Amino acid sequence: MAGDAPVSNPWLSPARPSGGNNGEPQRSVQDVPTALTGPAAPQAGVPRPAHVLPVAAPQAAAGPAWWWLGVHGGAGVTTLEQAVPGGRDAGRAWPAGDVPQPVVLVARSGAVGLKAAQSAAQQWASQMVTGVELLGLAVVADAPGRRPRPLRDLVRLVSGAVPRLWEIPWVEPWRLGESPTAHVPSQCAPLARDLSRLTRRA
Repeated sequence: MAGDAPVSNPWLSPARPSGGNNGEPQRSVQDVPTALTGPAAPQAGVPRPAHVLPVAAPQAAAGPAWWWLGVHGGAGVTTLEQAVPGGRDAGRAWPAGDVPQPVVLVARSGAVGLKAAQSAAQQWASQMVTGVELLGLAVVADAPGRRPRPLRDLVRLVSGAVPRLWEIPWVEPWRLGESPTAHVPSQCAPLARDLSRLTRRA
């Protein structure tokens, strides 16, 4: 399935340019963006969810490169804001505006967090929110170790409702209150590269 596509490994050395079939250099593994897992735009006919996030006042065009939208309390927005610089906390509300606002949903990997992410994705897909460019969903591990199968299945299900999925593992130093900038897991590198590419100003 699309959600099972391999994630770029930030520790691999860039491939040296070599001639391809068309004489063009090959791209390094680091240059390959995260594959789409779901729709890139809202669709007609999607039912409205029972629970919705509020919509904030219109944002100015000159905002952050993107917004982190925590879909529930304790989603991990503050941590990601430090570990992957460039975004800003949307304050648990869609930062809609006249100019499309780039948004990344953030949720913990427990059932409550994933269901909240599903509702937020459904709210976006049903066209209840305008002035938003949904970039994807960042799922932050809620516990160490391998997830139970029901949660893995739920992540796969929710990933089909958003453009992209990024998974951030459990980081014990974060739990102990240490600075996120001092303990950045390798999985944050593809997230940072994707967001930089997706929000690059022309």
